[in-house]
Order: sequence, then C-alpha cells, then structure tokens
Amino acid sequence: MGETRRRATVVLGTTALVAPLTLALGAGPAQAASCTTSTGPYQKQVEKFLGRPVDGRQSAADCKAIQAFQTKHGIKPNIGYAGPVTWGVMDLMNKQKAVGKNPNKAGKCPVNKGRIACVNLTLQLSWIQDGKKLVYGPVPVRTGRDGYETRTGLKKIYWRNIDHVSTIYDVPMPYAQFFDGGQAFHSAGVSMWNPPGSRGCVNMTKTAAKKYWSLLKNGDDVYVYGRKPGT
Repeated sequence: MGETRRRATVVLGTTALVAPLTLALGAGPAQAASCTTSTGPYQKQVEKFLGRPVDGRQSAADCKAIQAFQTKHGIKPNIGYAGPVTWGVMDLMNKQKAVGKNPNKAGKCPVNKGRIACVNLTLQLSWIQDGKKLVYGPVPVRTGRDGYETRTGLKKIYWRNIDHVSTIYDVPMPYAQFFDGGQAFHSAGVSMWNPPGSRGCVNMTKTAAKKYWSLLKNGDDVYVYGRKPGT
C-alpha cells in the first residue's frame, strides 16, 4: 500500500505485513476445485516435500495433497498441479527452515545499531537482534509484490497504531509499526506464503506482530535488504 495521511503533525502512510517457522498459517477455508490428473514439471520435488511416494507421476492422492497445500496458502488455481508457483512456495519454505537460528550469518543486517528489526526480502524472513544477539525470530513474512516492493535500506519506526485501519483498502492492520512512509510491520490474516505478496508492508502472523509490538518502539531501527522472489 502507498497511501499517506496526516495525524497530528506527522505525515503517515497507510498500507496493507511472523510466527515460528514451524507455523504454517492457513489462508482460510476455500471451496475445493476439481483435481487435475496432469503431472506437473515439479512433480517429484513437490511429492518429496509433502512426504508422498516420489515417482514423478500424478496420482489422485498426490493431487489431493497438493491441492490441500495450495488451498491452505492461497495458491491459485488450487487444482493440485505441481507447477512453478507451488514449488516456489515450498522451495522458499525449505530455504527458510535451513536458516535455523542464525539468520544474520552473512552479517548483512547491522550489528552496531543496538536493537534492530531485520527484514531479508530474498528469504522472506524477519527477526529482531541486539548487536549480535538474536532477540526474536527468525519468522516468515510476506512483503511487497512486484510493483509494490518493500523498499530497502536503513529506516526507523516513526509511528505505531495497534488498531490501524487502511483508509485506501478499508482493511485492518493490527499492531502496525510504520518505518518508511506507508510501509509498516503489521498482522495479516493470510498465510505468510500466500502469493504474490503484500502492497508494500511487511505482513506478519498475529503472534509475531504482537511480539514485535512488545519488543520495538518509536525510534528503533529497521533494516530491509535483498529482493523478494518474483520482483
């Protein structure tokens, strides 16, 4: 989102944002589509990810398992096809899991700023650190889609509103913490792996957004780097 508004003397923005990596938040119930019999280009990889027999051939059970995954994370069409979007989400999950508890291994998020919220767009992960100490996370996030990219660089939280509502999209943005114009951390009621992404904000699960709210304050640093897949 990129709307801005004035509250008191501060120009603010309204946009539309984690929980532990073991949590895969569903996007809500959806009507099941018909299951495809077609074998997808990423059939073996998807079968392995889902714990299915890896034979590279679509079966009715494979389709149902893939379809359930797609429905859970808002991947459309949810017809059980092992295509590039579905595999891209799974591959990202694998990469996020591989990070473990050392998200700043490459040292790209500054360690000389004290408490800072880091956002790795490439891996769609965020965490809070204090110097070299990991305070919270890493947790999966959902950042700006193509054309609405979450802007990179060093920023500061400048306004917080626990019950914020976007005036452009008329959607709730709980636990909103703005750090760059209309871009903010906030809770969102969709899967963190729901493509194609937000309209610029860093979407988080309610659990993570509440934790960020408790750990951060106005004036705290935020560092955003990397590039979201597909942007």
